Amino acid sequence: MQPIRQGDVILLPVQQIEGQKLSHLILAEGEVTGHAHRISQGKAELYEREGTLYLRVLSDTATLTHEEHQAITIPQGNWASKIQREYEPQGWRNVAD
Repeated sequence: MQPIRQGDVILLPVQQIEGQKLSHLILAEGEVTGHAHRISQGKAELYEREGTLYLRVLSDTATLTHEEHQAITIPQGNWASKIQREYEPQGWRNVAD
């Protein structure tokens, strides 16, 4: 499986998921707009461990949506969710969405 990107969120395939199961399916909330990257369709679970979110898609696919981006289909499997970073002369920073 290949990494999947939507705005500042990137999903990376992982073999195993550990952590505390969360009661929501929000991968990231926008700092400025309040919009959210969330799983809106399909069966999935979200876990958190040491500041990293892990997504387990249980159905054949799940849909990742955000108000400012095109919806993306995520295949069944285990994923680590991270905020992308970019380099600028002052150093590394998180990509702002």
